[in-house]
Amino acid sequence: MEMTNQEKRSLIENLKEHAELIAALASGVLILIAWLLSKSDMGTSSIIFFVLAFLVGGFAKAKEGVEETIANKELNVEFLMILAAVGSAIIGYWTEGAILIFIFALSGALETYAMNKSHKEISALMNLQPEEAWLVNEQGEPTRVSVATLKTGDRLFIKPGERVPADGMIIEGATAIDEAAISGEALPVTKLTGDDVFAGTVNMSGAVTMEMTKPNSESLFQKIIDLVQSAQSEKSPSQQFIERFEGTYVKFVLITVVFMMFLPHFLLGWDWTTTFYRAMVLLVVASPCALVASIMPATLSAISNSAKSGILFKGGMHLENLSVLNAIAFDKTGTLTQGKPVVTEFMVREGLDQQETLSIVAGIESQSNHPLAQSITAYAKQQGITTFHKAQIEDVPGWGLKAIVNNIAYKVGKADFVGQNEAMSFANGIAPTLADEGKTVIFVRDEQGIVAIAAMKDTVREESKRAIALLKELGIHTVMLTGDNENTAKVIAREAGVDAYIAECLPETKVQHMKDLMAKYKHVGMVGDGINDAPALATATTGIAMGEGTDVALETADVVLMKNDLSKISYAVKLSRKMQKIVKQNIAFSITVITLLIISNFLQVVDLPLGVVGHEGSTILVILNGLRLLNKNI
Repeated sequence: MEMTNQEKRSLIENLKEHAELIAALASGVLILIAWLLSKSDMGTSSIIFFVLAFLVGGFAKAKEGVEETIANKELNVEFLMILAAVGSAIIGYWTEGAILIFIFALSGALETYAMNKSHKEISALMNLQPEEAWLVNEQGEPTRVSVATLKTGDRLFIKPGERVPADGMIIEGATAIDEAAISGEALPVTKLTGDDVFAGTVNMSGAVTMEMTKPNSESLFQKIIDLVQSAQSEKSPSQQFIERFEGTYVKFVLITVVFMMFLPHFLLGWDWTTTFYRAMVLLVVASPCALVASIMPATLSAISNSAKSGILFKGGMHLENLSVLNAIAFDKTGTLTQGKPVVTEFMVREGLDQQETLSIVAGIESQSNHPLAQSITAYAKQQGITTFHKAQIEDVPGWGLKAIVNNIAYKVGKADFVGQNEAMSFANGIAPTLADEGKTVIFVRDEQGIVAIAAMKDTVREESKRAIALLKELGIHTVMLTGDNENTAKVIAREAGVDAYIAECLPETKVQHMKDLMAKYKHVGMVGDGINDAPALATATTGIAMGEGTDVALETADVVLMKNDLSKISYAVKLSRKMQKIVKQNIAFSITVITLLIISNFLQVVDLPLGVVGHEGSTILVILNGLRLLNKNI
């Protein structure tokens, strides 16, 4: 079957994206062929395949090494590895040189893949911004135009179900706006004339007209994008240290090799053959193969272990960072809580049948797509009510519903809509008490007064309480960040068991609070699931996203909890700490072996075959030590 042009383009893009990985694997295949040929006494043919393995596997890293050396005027490990491989070939050890190339090419391919993934969250954010808007002209008629052409002061018409195209203020109409993209909160916010609205949020019910008050470059949504880009561009202190160490290490080895190629001849009387031979042995035994193997196998083993437990790491660096966390901040809605309001109390007027009243209310609410209405309908079904009273309803945007049931007029909504005084005095004035408990209260009124009230609340996940307790056992401070008001935040924080909470957070303030926490605790994690969490996830030492979160949160985060089980965070922290212990053991061991081999080479105690055995043997040992992390019993 012939491929379409789109399929061909997709295939070409995939090949380009994975070019380094394909080259590394191809290099490995060429090495195997060359080794088999050498065992069959086909020396010339094996050398040809070794040269091909060098070229195929080493081209990308050699090119990168040369470009970075020229750009930064600093030698790097890539440059050293290429010289070590060439040095091995010069003295006839093609296999060792080719293996060095293969290992480094493979690690480079994985680094490139991780970097490509980091750009996708920005694209996901961009897709949430509407490309077109209804611009209201001087005659009051809406015209479809590109968002890019809008300017401050323009009047825009927003239909129900459409996204708000820009930051601005409502000048006509009333509605409910889903601001989950900004605040992360599940419940729509009532918007009346004079209220602010934000680009990227969703108009749920009424048609409104707004005035654009900020250019798109300064919108709150654009600030989220800018914050993610800024946080991702900043290098961690450990990364900066590695880069400085890399240059110093390469310079030291190269200078030492140069000295070894001349000084022993003049100072110790070695002949030129011995001098060059010892210099090449030094270049091989001093290559950081064992150091690389000290980290990568252990990291990959830990990542594999965590994947089996439903924890996805986007790179070894993030697993490493998890070991040093002193505090973790949690988003509330959808992370610590279920993310959906649940009816906790339903009270009816004295003398009325509760089931009958609930059936009437559910009949009214079943015709609305508002989250609170859906919660009441779900509650009625849980109470065994399968048949609802038929109702004729009228949506009053920003307030609630009017309905006719059995020729009786009802109002369902907030206290101001049904009558403030009667609502507050119903059931001995229980409404303020319920509100202080962080609950949302909905009132139902008929012609005689308040019929019933329903109290709803976003409930804390049971696994959240367990997760917080486990993290406290590990000595990690826990904080909740939420866009909710002070009362609701206080109640949820107490139920979840977190050490502290910060209420009324916008994306900008979440990032600032994250920076404040990092100033106090140095290494801080962030757990979230919404678009609004993306900047904080990117700012944190380690960003952790819920598996059922938004695409932006998943792409921005460093770690993803595939099964939404927060208790897995403590497991990941323990795994990370064990990995760090093993990595330190491996590094100490590999440096010791390299040092002994270098000294033995200078004293002419070790020849190249024994040097290769010591070098590769130490590599195998550190790999085996790293593989211990595959064991789930940590």
